[in-house]
Amino acid sequence: MISVKPPPEGFEPHPMLAPHYASKPEKERFLRGIFDRSAPYYERIVSWGFFGLGQRYRLKALKLRSGLKAGMKCLDMATGTGPTARAVAQVAGGPQYVTCIEPSFGMLSESRNLLEAAHIQGTADDIPLRSEIFDFMTMGFALRHVNNLANTFQEFHRVLKPDGKLFIMDAVKPPARMGLWLYKIYFRDVLPKLTRLLTGSHEAVHLMEYYWETMDQMVPAKTVLEALRVAGFVDVKYQLIMGCFCEYSATKPL
Repeated sequence: MISVKPPPEGFEPHPMLAPHYASKPEKERFLRGIFDRSAPYYERIVSWGFFGLGQRYRLKALKLRSGLKAGMKCLDMATGTGPTARAVAQVAGGPQYVTCIEPSFGMLSESRNLLEAAHIQGTADDIPLRSEIFDFMTMGFALRHVNNLANTFQEFHRVLKPDGKLFIMDAVKPPARMGLWLYKIYFRDVLPKLTRLLTGSHEAVHLMEYYWETMDQMVPAKTVLEALRVAGFVDVKYQLIMGCFCEYSATKPL
């Protein structure tokens, strides 16, 4: 691996979330464990948890706003069970154009069963691949789980080819008061209860509870945009979609 300059302080996606963990190593162990144990239930949660609209949104975003084109060599970071990678494969022209990286072995195993693409276990801040090999890179609903935004974006910059495109999708608290109230009620109160009812998994419920905490404590968009610029990206943009989804796009300069 090519070494990168240590990132500036202050680019953590959210503060340490006690009682889950109190340090970055504890955070990594916590996340890997809870995602491993929740993996068998995750496809169900991401499907009905977004009322069946999640995959439709991913495809539309990738087709219309991401810069992804057929034949591009693509990396999907923090693949999970693979919903974003499957959408990327549809737009790029097939799974042969997609490489999936995911820290959780359980999630990686589930994704392998659903998409015949290359799958590699690894983390966003230490990608186990050589530099400048991808035309396009995406991350779907996982930015809140990295250790440091600037360090992560340095790695994204490293593995992209010059003029390579980065596209990040995530959930965000709505700016309007009523929208924020509904968003909070759903993700904090309703979704964990639905997860318990439909999966019977304590770990899956715990993951959904933790999801809300990361959404609630996530740094503002301006911090993410600044971290992208610090990492060397240009044409950095942010877009709010339907009041509760956000998209970041950026380009590695020639």
